[in-house]
Amino acid sequence: MKKLTALFICLLLNVTLIRSQSLYYPPLTGTTWDTISPQSLNWCQPRIDSLYNYLQAKSTKSFIVLKNGKIVLEKYFGTYTSDSVWYWASAGKSLAGFITGVAQQKGFININTKVSQYIGNGWTSAPLFKENLITVKNLLQMTSGLDDAPPTPCDNEDTAKACLLYQVDAGTRWAYHTGAYIKTHDVVSAAASLPYNTITTNWIKSKIGMGGTWFQNVYYSKARDMARFGLLNLNKGIWNTDTIMKDSVYFKNMVNSSQNLNYSYGYLWWLNGKASFMTPGFPIAFPGTLIPNAPPDMYAALGKNDQKIYVVPSQKLVIIRQGNTAGGFNLAASGFDNMVWDYINKLNCNSNSIQEIDLALRVSIYPNPAQEAIYIKSDGLLKSVSLTNVVGQSFSVNLVNDKLDVSQMQKGLYFLTITSSNNTSLVKKIVIN
Repeated sequence: MKKLTALFICLLLNVTLIRSQSLYYPPLTGTTWDTISPQSLNWCQPRIDSLYNYLQAKSTKSFIVLKNGKIVLEKYFGTYTSDSVWYWASAGKSLAGFITGVAQQKGFININTKVSQYIGNGWTSAPLFKENLITVKNLLQMTSGLDDAPPTPCDNEDTAKACLLYQVDAGTRWAYHTGAYIKTHDVVSAAASLPYNTITTNWIKSKIGMGGTWFQNVYYSKARDMARFGLLNLNKGIWNTDTIMKDSVYFKNMVNSSQNLNYSYGYLWWLNGKASFMTPGFPIAFPGTLIPNAPPDMYAALGKNDQKIYVVPSQKLVIIRQGNTAGGFNLAASGFDNMVWDYINKLNCNSNSIQEIDLALRVSIYPNPAQEAIYIKSDGLLKSVSLTNVVGQSFSVNLVNDKLDVSQMQKGLYFLTITSSNNTSLVKKIVIN
C-alpha cells in the first residue's frame, strides 16, 4: 500500500512538472526571450498591421503578446523602447495581491486577521470597534467599508488616518478604494519587518527575473517585466520548476469572485465572464460581463490610462499594454479593452474578415445631455434598455421608434445599459437636465 501511495505521488509530481514545462520561461538574466512566428498560429500580417495602427492611434507605448510563454508580438511606438520604463498605475494592485498571498504562505500574516493586528489601532478615523472589523481580506476584496469618496482635501488615494472614514461595516459594501488598498503594503512590511521594495525583490523579482520598483506606492517597470509577472500568474504562481505561490487555495481565490457584491473582482484582480460587474466610484452592479469581446476565463490587472495585463489560461495567452489613456469612459475596463480584443480575435486568417463589430460601434446615442428624449439607433437587434441612477435605482423605460422618453425623469447623472440580442452589454453615462 505504501509503495502504491509513493508511486501515485511520483506520478502526480511528474504530471505537475510536465504541465509547468509546457510553458516557456525566459532566462532570469539577459534579454533572451524565445519567439513564435505569428504565421505559425495562422495570424495574418495585414490584420496584425491593423491592430498596430489601432494601438498607435490610441496612444499606446508598448504591446506584447505571449503564447505559451513565448513572444508572438512585441511592438513599441514612438520614442518608447524595450528599455523604457512606465508606471503600472492600479495594475500594480494585482502585484500586491500576489505578494500578500506569498506573505500568508510564509506565515507572516493571515488574511482573515484584522488589519490593526499588524499595523496597530487607530489607522483609520473609524470608531475602534468598527475599525477592528476590517480584515486584510477586506482590503484585498475592496470591502473595507471605508468611504471611497472622502471630503476634500482628502481623495480616494489618501492613506492618512483623517482620510480613512467609516461609512459602513466591513464586508457589506464593495467600493474601489486605493487609500485602503495601500494598507496591504503596510501590513506585509510590518509583518515581515522589511521594506516593501525589498519584499518584492526577494519574493518575486529575483525569482522570475523581473525588474522595476515601487515609488510612492506605484510600480514602475519595462513592458517585459509586466509580461514576466503575467506569465507567472498564467502558471498559477509557478515559474519554471520554482513554485513561488505555494498556497494554491489563495491563488484560486485571488482570481475568482472574492465576495458576492462585485462578482468581477477577486483579490485585487479584475475577472471577466461573470454575470455582472461594478466599476470604481459607483455602487451599482451592471448586468453583463466586464469585457464582452475577451475570453470569459480571462483575469486582468487594470490600471489608470489603460495599463493592462491580460491573462487567459484557456488560450495560454498573456497580453501587455502600456501607454497614455486610449480615451473614453475609463473606469476599470474601458472601451479600449473591448475594442482591442475585437482586433485580437480576428488575427487568425480563418476568422471572418470583419468580425461582429463591437456593440459600442454599432449604437448611436444622442443627445447627451438630454432633456425630453434620448434617441438610440442601432444596426443590430437590441434585447433591452434600462436606466439606473447613481444610487442604484433602476427605472422602467420603453424604447419606441428609437426614442426613449425621459421627460419625466429627475435631472442628474444616469447609466444607460443597452443589451444586444447576443447578450453583449454596453453602459453609457447619460446626463438628463
